[in-house]
Amino acid sequence: MTSSPTSPALLDELGDFTTTNRRMLVLLPWALLIGLAAALIAVALLGLIGLFTNLFYYQRLSVSFVSPAGNSLGLLAIGVPLLGGLIVGGMAKFGSERIRGHGIPEALEAILVHKSAIEPKVTVLKPVATAVSIGSGGPFGAEGPIIMTAGAFGSVFGQLVRISSAERKTLLVAGAAAGMAATFNTPLAALLLSVELLLFEWKPRSLIPVGVAVAAATVLRWQILGSGPLFPIPTTGTPTAVTIGSVLVLGLAAGVASALLTRAVYASEDGFRRLPIPWVWWPALGGIAIGVGGLVQARALGVGYNSIDAMLLAQLGLTVILSLLIVKAAIWTISLGSGTSGGVLAPLLILGGALGGLFAVVLPGGSTSLFVLVGMGAMIGGTMRAPFTGVVFSLELTHDLPAVLPLLVAALAADAVTVLVMKRSILTEKVARRGVHVAREYSVDPLEQIPVRAVMQRGLVTVSANLSVEEALRASTPSGSREVGIAFEDDDHRSVGFLSRSDLRSYVELGGEPNRRAVTLAPDPTISVLADEPTRAAAARLAQVDGMALPVYDRSDDRHLVGFVNRETPFAARVLWTENEERRERVLASPLEGAWEGLRRWFGRDPPGSRDDS
Repeated sequence: MTSSPTSPALLDELGDFTTTNRRMLVLLPWALLIGLAAALIAVALLGLIGLFTNLFYYQRLSVSFVSPAGNSLGLLAIGVPLLGGLIVGGMAKFGSERIRGHGIPEALEAILVHKSAIEPKVTVLKPVATAVSIGSGGPFGAEGPIIMTAGAFGSVFGQLVRISSAERKTLLVAGAAAGMAATFNTPLAALLLSVELLLFEWKPRSLIPVGVAVAAATVLRWQILGSGPLFPIPTTGTPTAVTIGSVLVLGLAAGVASALLTRAVYASEDGFRRLPIPWVWWPALGGIAIGVGGLVQARALGVGYNSIDAMLLAQLGLTVILSLLIVKAAIWTISLGSGTSGGVLAPLLILGGALGGLFAVVLPGGSTSLFVLVGMGAMIGGTMRAPFTGVVFSLELTHDLPAVLPLLVAALAADAVTVLVMKRSILTEKVARRGVHVAREYSVDPLEQIPVRAVMQRGLVTVSANLSVEEALRASTPSGSREVGIAFEDDDHRSVGFLSRSDLRSYVELGGEPNRRAVTLAPDPTISVLADEPTRAAAARLAQVDGMALPVYDRSDDRHLVGFVNRETPFAARVLWTENEERRERVLASPLEGAWEGLRRWFGRDPPGSRDDS
């Protein structure tokens, strides 16, 4: 056979990845630029939050990052979140509804529905709305809005250049991950978050540009905010077997708490939807709940980084931790359900840390700091269903490497609980309510894993290339109902074409000339398939020639025809994959069964005292 761009002679060019990696090189400089911009966006948003916090609670002009908990407004503090809610509702009404919500679900929706295109105005409105929301006491994190804002910048940049929607997605995620890395100084966790939640693939064309953006943002962040961990703590020491047992219990509890929190958030959202007032007023009502909660426990207001730090250092009493857990959970679920702007990561850190602090009183095998840290990672792993992100995020926040195994055990346990009791996570439920299903399971395409030889058809007939359509049909009459492939050879026994019997029969049924040479209907004879190629390659070539069948040759002898593939072949591969997934069988017999059968043969019946239930 003659080599061609689609010839199986090029099988050796197939590698571990299917993507065109040259395009990755085009994205790298753009990803670098987006990463640097994302770091500046993150720093600016943190400063903006500080500005509004100082204005609302301390009536001063300053961008220093402070907690609302130290204010002296008294009962007037109830009005601050109310005012913030009114402002956010107005911005959503007259600016863009896209500023409402966590940030990550909105990025998911842009990727899945809008070809990764985000309105440019969101890049400005989202950070301002978030700064107002958190600055007025909103119990949210800045990371979700930063992810949305920096992602929007990457998307807008991607809309200004000529690229595919898949490449634009890479730039959007590059901005989002870089924004998170710059906020928390957690580059690896940011990259993992992009893989577990946003990219919907694990390919070099996306992973490497996103990594470049994350690295650039982190380095710039070091120059502006420093390179140390956000919550440095003393090392928690080497875990013991008792420690692992305790954190397993904590992880299971965090999974239950994750499920309850998720349901509470969407119960709150459903409650607001039933109110007989326009949605523009909902954030203000959520603000009233925030204000009242702040009077009960002021530490529940704002981002709460100081509370996280205090819990990790075991500086909070049991009563404070319990009240913080209850109040934070209540005002967070209510205000998030109201549709205001704010992230979920920081609140989950506080709630998980508080849960760990409570369990530290009764669980043996570790310090309070360890259980607080493990609770943080487990809550993220369970609620967001991103266990690896939860583990690495917690490690990068504290640099407490000995905690890796306890974190892994707890995060996986929490994830297992939520997978069993909930259909969707707190992030994907938001998107699903807008009519978009998000699949969170990633695996290699079965068509890549199953070779052609496993699913090809083997009924072959070799005929002369001089036969007419009618003669070829007679020569290929099948025995039974099986499909037949027809290989055409010239006088020197060289392969010059291939058709299936179905091709010829369809041609005749559509009014074709039965005396026409059958070989003239065959596609390019150089386009074929090798038996050890993946089924995906066969499907791609069938689509290329828009044909019903292609010949399959032996790799060791490209003249040896061993079968053929048709449009049913990819389906056959799927059937085989389903069988491998669902058919349960025992391959090896148990030695006990052999001993039992031996006893039966020895006695000539069942042993005394036994009963055959079969």
